[in-house]
Amino acid sequence: MGKPRVTIAALAGNRMIYFWFLGLLSSPGCAAPVSETFTVSVKSPVSVQRGQTAILPCWLTPSQSAEDMEVRWNHWNDEFDTPVLLYKGRTFDNSSQKASYAGRVSFGLKEETSGGLKAGDVSLKLENVTIEDAGKYICYVSSSEDYDSASISLSVTETGRSPLLSAVMKDDNKVNMSCQSDGWHPKPELSWSDSKKALIPANVSFSKNSAGFYSVHSWVLVSSPSEVSCSVGLFNEAPKEARMHLGNPPPLQEESGFSAGWVAFGILLVAVLAALGALYFLYFRKKANKSKSGNDATDDNEPLLSAATWKPATPSEASKYYENVQLVDTGNPLITIQGSILRENINAKFPDGDRVTCLTVVRGSPGFSSGRHYWEVSLETANIDLLKTSWWIGVTDKHEIPHDDSFPPTKKNGFWFLSSCPKQEDTLHFNTEPETFIHVQSKPKTVGVYLDFDNRELSFYNVEEKCWIGSLAAKFTGEVFPLFNPGKGDPGTMKILPRPAQDQSNNTEPVAKLQKEQED
Repeated sequence: MGKPRVTIAALAGNRMIYFWFLGLLSSPGCAAPVSETFTVSVKSPVSVQRGQTAILPCWLTPSQSAEDMEVRWNHWNDEFDTPVLLYKGRTFDNSSQKASYAGRVSFGLKEETSGGLKAGDVSLKLENVTIEDAGKYICYVSSSEDYDSASISLSVTETGRSPLLSAVMKDDNKVNMSCQSDGWHPKPELSWSDSKKALIPANVSFSKNSAGFYSVHSWVLVSSPSEVSCSVGLFNEAPKEARMHLGNPPPLQEESGFSAGWVAFGILLVAVLAALGALYFLYFRKKANKSKSGNDATDDNEPLLSAATWKPATPSEASKYYENVQLVDTGNPLITIQGSILRENINAKFPDGDRVTCLTVVRGSPGFSSGRHYWEVSLETANIDLLKTSWWIGVTDKHEIPHDDSFPPTKKNGFWFLSSCPKQEDTLHFNTEPETFIHVQSKPKTVGVYLDFDNRELSFYNVEEKCWIGSLAAKFTGEVFPLFNPGKGDPGTMKILPRPAQDQSNNTEPVAKLQKEQED
């Protein structure tokens, strides 16, 4: 016996009856009535990344033209009279369409050879998919002789940021490692491992923001030295991973320019996203407070603060304190300075070996003894597709740089910087002890430097990606100056970027005001 003729308009008058009717057709426990002319078929579920285009396959069986039929797509949670898409009378009727779908929906093809509407393919094409688009959709088709419907589920995913690792050193040669990542949908999976086995975390917790994105946080206790990785990802997708190396440096230590150990403060590892690129992050924690006597000096053996007690300034916050930094030309024959551009003198005679030393360090001006200050360094060479990969960027308390290849550029000697070595394409370095490394998918084109003198913090940012690379705790006891080193064996240039014209009025707050903000 055939199905009675029922139009979509007839069902619209009673939304409850309509969805009860659709429920019978789509429920796995009740078989839909057998159609004499066609059956609506779907392929479910469908999963798509946020911002991409989703095709929700829906077609008629047996194949026949749907050009003269009425086709309606509805989201299960929406009112019947506000459809996602309504096609009737051989045209689209947008008069009652739900506003959030306007301009984003049309008929798509379930496959390239489907034949489209003429062959009964009424698949929904949904562009620029949002998290709110997720859920169940109803594909309903009606002709003068028959009708049928079926439901299809759409899940929307969002790949979050690369994991952020931080470390809190313990007294028993243990390290409390923290892993955090945000911007995921749905809930991601998190796992720990070292070079030998999987690690069981102390806890894994999730939170969800108002936009519907998930953050995940976990802790694990490990021994030092070791190399630990944290992976975060969605089911059936390649995870994002951050790694932290604690302990003895790799074989390329000398070639990267470090001749002495550094005191570890923590790491933030960053990954630049595939396609767009993704950077890994590194955390460094602050040291203990000043002594009761008011002396700025602190004990290097004091434990690090908890990773939850300090968070860095965002790139936009840091850039409010933009400074116009200049290079100080001392006539060093090993380097070439042209205004704000610094490069290695390719005609100079260097000592043997590839190790980068203080021989090529350049001091910047002005010096700073209080307040907050920010500057940017471009590592791209103008008019040439060349990215500089050998460099040091940071600060020093040296009024005059010792041009001595044996002088150790350590914290105790007044040097704090981030560096890069061309022979380690996926790694950046902080001057810490044990030596620690940031594994990245690509090195930054522009580095932002943020000095918070009063809070003893030095932070670095990837300007293009608007990402925080990491921060160092620094025991400043006097005036410090910007520090630059063009490296060795790298013809690329470093350029100190001037403050943007629209920011010329920024960074004029008096020291007293800055100190009051910090106290608040």
